[in-house]
Amino acid sequence: MSIHSHVSTLFLLLLVLLLSGTNAVKGHAFPIKEATVHDFHMAFKQNKLTSRQLVEFYLGEIRKLNPILHGVIEVNPDALLQADKADYERKAKLAGSLMGLHGIPVLLKDNIATKDKMNTTAGSFALLKSVVPRDAGVVRRLRKAGAIILGKASMSEWAGSRGNCPPGWSARAGQGRNPYVLSATPCGSSSGSAISVAANLAAVTLGTETDGSILCPSHFNSVVGIKPTLGLTSRDGVVPISPRQDSVGPICRTVSDAVEVLDVIVGFDHRDEATRTASKYIPRGGYKQFLKANGLKGKRLGIVRNPFFMFENGSVFSLVFEHHFHTLRQGGAILVDNLEIANIDVIFGSSGEEEALEAEFKIFLNAYLKELVASPVRTLSDVIAFNNKFSHLEKIKEYGQGIFLQAEATNGINKKTLLKLERLSQNGFAKLMKEHKLDALATHGSDISPVLAIGGFPGISVPAGYYSKGIPFGICFGGLKGSEPKLIEIAYSFEQATKIRKPPSFKP
Repeated sequence: MSIHSHVSTLFLLLLVLLLSGTNAVKGHAFPIKEATVHDFHMAFKQNKLTSRQLVEFYLGEIRKLNPILHGVIEVNPDALLQADKADYERKAKLAGSLMGLHGIPVLLKDNIATKDKMNTTAGSFALLKSVVPRDAGVVRRLRKAGAIILGKASMSEWAGSRGNCPPGWSARAGQGRNPYVLSATPCGSSSGSAISVAANLAAVTLGTETDGSILCPSHFNSVVGIKPTLGLTSRDGVVPISPRQDSVGPICRTVSDAVEVLDVIVGFDHRDEATRTASKYIPRGGYKQFLKANGLKGKRLGIVRNPFFMFENGSVFSLVFEHHFHTLRQGGAILVDNLEIANIDVIFGSSGEEEALEAEFKIFLNAYLKELVASPVRTLSDVIAFNNKFSHLEKIKEYGQGIFLQAEATNGINKKTLLKLERLSQNGFAKLMKEHKLDALATHGSDISPVLAIGGFPGISVPAGYYSKGIPFGICFGGLKGSEPKLIEIAYSFEQATKIRKPPSFKP
């Protein structure tokens, strides 16, 4: 690190500490920072808080901290109007106004379309001022539930599908920063969603994942991320990479908040065929019923040490995870240790996933761009040309657009590659889960994301600790399709037994 960048980081740190002001709403004793959706509803009921005050608080925090963190790409100019509407409905005792996400400000990743005054750009100037045909499927559900759309979160540009851009960087928002250790990676591509909810710039957020994009930022920013079973949530209106792997899910400070969001956004959408199949997995009565403190009892958890727990003896990770294994056992879980995923080396080495994603990205991005009401670009080829024309703006010299060029050079999807991925999934993870009758596989961080990605399997990341200067790390519980109820029981029980998450420290 240069002297200049070191001084800059120290200045930013001092600025953050000076700006991290009061936690309570003016004139009220209710502390907003780190509060849960349940806390907000209790405060609404007791007249200690209004949605307007909540939105004003977050807008104030964004004004103060976003110049440092770059977690929010833009705020909704109508957020306060939506808050006033929510307050009016609550006062009028409208059905549903004292539950779920009614009156709760939600920040959306910038690849999730909103048909309003905001942009949907995937972090790129190429889509600035483009006009979407409608709200994304998940946004329609949020609005119906009475949620307030607070704004758009920054992200790794084009969800990491452009070139060698750093995780959390986009041309529109700049470099997103990890609020725990500003010089550490925030990971991506749902970087802004994780940064913002971790730093209390929003109540709850939405991210998207193709491979690791919810789980990894959650792991590095000490928050909870749920990557749902493929098709459990609609992908309509989301800037796509691959409908075979894309998923929309919550990133929140607690498991209970993530489940509140999940309950709202799941369900059938006629514009996304995968939701027809996956809707059978949605339990009657929703997911909140699985927030059980004793949720670990009787659960069979698989431990694959190689490659997920290959730590040096006596290292922080080794000690922490052995302690976590003890906690899981104390909670009543049965740990099935020293397992192996038969084809893990192929999945991590030569699965063909990248090649498949490049071919799918070209096809499905072109379809998305074609459907826009207005847009400066209509094809991937147009986006490449835009980047060449505005190379300084998009930092093409620094980061390139190699993945774009590889995707543009593809000519249809190779069915053999897709078949290989399906077989790897079935003969590896799925076979292991079934043979050992496992409820979940527990792994460090987001290392398992390719395994879950190629099979459309769900995973939940929960804060697990801090290392080296206070950089967070998580534990991931992954399962078979539709296993969200069990994963929620496990994740919630682990979270309640450990209570590891703490607010960010803004270290340099």
